[in-house]
Amino acid sequence: MTGKQTHTLALPGVDLVYDVRGPLPPAGGRPALVMIGQPMTAEGFEALAAHFTDRTVVTYDPRGLGRSVRTDGRSDHTPQQQAADLHLLVEALGVGPVDMFASSGGAVTALELVATHPGDVGTLVAHEPPINAVLPDATAAERAQAAVHEAYRARGTGAGMAAFIAMTSWRGEFTDAYFAQSAPDPAMFGLPTDDDGTRDDPLLSKNSGRSPTTDPTRRR
Repeated sequence: MTGKQTHTLALPGVDLVYDVRGPLPPAGGRPALVMIGQPMTAEGFEALAAHFTDRTVVTYDPRGLGRSVRTDGRSDHTPQQQAADLHLLVEALGVGPVDMFASSGGAVTALELVATHPGDVGTLVAHEPPINAVLPDATAAERAQAAVHEAYRARGTGAGMAAFIAMTSWRGEFTDAYFAQSAPDPAMFGLPTDDDGTRDDPLLSKNSGRSPTTDPTRRR
């Protein structure tokens, strides 16, 4: 894999910044490997991408995150908009279909992409997409998610992130025992206990939609 090259794709409402490690078209006839996360940016894949020395690896900063600065004045994030951006990125690469590793909110975007543009992706590994609707305890999971938002709204980033850590650390279905717990102390996790007044965090706020428009369990 050769050195990283950074490019900017001008799209309506955003200048989408992406990085390519390796040649285009890829050497050896193997598909390009696209790695995406959300709200993680391309920076979070630096270590992982370095292991794929035999592949051309593409990473990018999703709309409104990191280097991909929005010009539309909006702060909301939806799987539909992010998938539309990703489709245009695959088109710009000109080497589709691509293989894709997608994590967290990026996996939700990828599921939306394969539902709306199945020809863009050959193989998708969707790692832990946060889609509560498909869980056996969907109602309780939504309640737990709402509690994270409320902690952030009421007490700021430290409290919201502490609640998020507690939620994602819980094993098994969300039961009465989970909801009976006291609110976690941000200091326990080395998080700030003061409130800086901001409420636009893409992970903790309600700015990020988490559900594809189509059934995420549908087989291609």
